[in-house]
Amino acid sequence: MRVEIYSKPKCSLCDKAADVVEAVRARIPFELRLISILESPELFERWRYDIPVIVIDGVPAFKYRVTEAELEARLREVQGGMSIAKTAAQDG
Repeated sequence: MRVEIYSKPKCSLCDKAADVVEAVRARIPFELRLISILESPELFERWRYDIPVIVIDGVPAFKYRVTEAELEARLREVQGGMSIAKTAAQDG
């Protein structure tokens, strides 16, 4: 399972989301990639108003804020092969 966090430097919400993801990662193993939206104009255009965005296996799952309980529940759904209910983040 792969989790990506789209963020940018000096973003307090991004830092909080990364802390939540790391805390959950201690309980549920997954590959983590932190991606700065400043890496490319395309990433910046797509995500600049929505960061942080947490993407699970290529599907946007959360934006702005996430709790450990929400993230853990979503990851367990993905692990179990259940479909992920669409969230507002997936409209991004």
